[in-house]
Amino acid sequence: MGNNFKMVAKTLFGFEPLLAKELRNLGAMEVKEGVRSVSFVGDKGFMYKANLSLRTAIKVLKPIDSFKVFSEEDLYKKVNRMPWEKYLDATDTLAIDATVHSDKFTHSKYIALKSKDAIVDRFREKYGQRPGIDLDFPTLRINMHIEKDTCTVSLDSSGQSLHKRGYKSATNIAPINEVLAAGMLLHSGWDGQCDFLDPMCGSGTILIEAAMIACNIPPNLNRKEFGFEKWKDWDEALFEKIEESVLKKMRDFHFTIKGYDKAPSAVHKAKDNVENANLSEFITVEQQDFFKSEKQIERHLHMVFNPPYGERLNIDMPEFYKAIGDTLKQSYPGTHAWFITSNLEAIKHVGLRPSRKIKLFNGSLESKLLKYEIYEGSKKAKSNKF
Repeated sequence: MGNNFKMVAKTLFGFEPLLAKELRNLGAMEVKEGVRSVSFVGDKGFMYKANLSLRTAIKVLKPIDSFKVFSEEDLYKKVNRMPWEKYLDATDTLAIDATVHSDKFTHSKYIALKSKDAIVDRFREKYGQRPGIDLDFPTLRINMHIEKDTCTVSLDSSGQSLHKRGYKSATNIAPINEVLAAGMLLHSGWDGQCDFLDPMCGSGTILIEAAMIACNIPPNLNRKEFGFEKWKDWDEALFEKIEESVLKKMRDFHFTIKGYDKAPSAVHKAKDNVENANLSEFITVEQQDFFKSEKQIERHLHMVFNPPYGERLNIDMPEFYKAIGDTLKQSYPGTHAWFITSNLEAIKHVGLRPSRKIKLFNGSLESKLLKYEIYEGSKKAKSNKF
């Protein structure tokens, strides 16, 4: 137990139960859901595994201190007293992110600046030189979190946000965040045990995340770097051992994963990204207008997609959503179709009753993830069979 410590994984609103389940499945201890976060306990190897394997985490933070703060000066003194030389050399670089939920402290940028001053002043006083600032690729990324009058100081083990998986070289006009795509798939119950279609696939994010879930491929395998690789206690041999163990858990996939888009440019980008993710053997992408398509297989089909919202694309929304409903009803029997939208008015035009609605956010847009069950024949006929 001596080598275990508390960590906090950050996530998107509505994904806390998914992330908690992922952590338990990986073997985390003391898993507790918060708001847009889940805390847990594990050792250094588990921290490496969490960064490699979590699909719905944005960051994995390692808290190193927590204290009450009553003023900016108080914050400066307490941060300045911390033994930063344990984590950083005077010749290194740092970056600080701050989040603040407090009546007393209202400007997160000012908190980050004050904390930075406290750290670099400590080095200047002790060593006559100070670490530099590098906002993109620092040696150490530090997270300051103030809740009312409690400040928690954490090291950011992830570095850049974990949604940056490393496979995307090209995006379309409104790309979906990789963590959002993975969370939608997990909410939909996708487990790789049937055929899959994204009928409006854009640059292919949902397809790639679906294939990684189906094959149990760690989502951050393609990343070039994690924050912890620059830490003083970085253990490359341990990381390689962890990487090897998660790769052994990959599984075969015996169905199809297909994407349609009517824009040739989107199809081209999706194919590039699929290739970057080394998933071309599992995913096919075709130029196809969903509204002119029909189900290609007899078996059950699982569909997840991100239709245009009208935020950035000029589309007649009522007509567009009516066409989604009509196409599902007429051409896709035996399908569970899920899609996300922030256009809550347009949902009324689908002409089908969703069997589930889950509140999510796409960026700052409040959205709904909706499930439509399209039966073989009528629903009544289906229920009469049993």
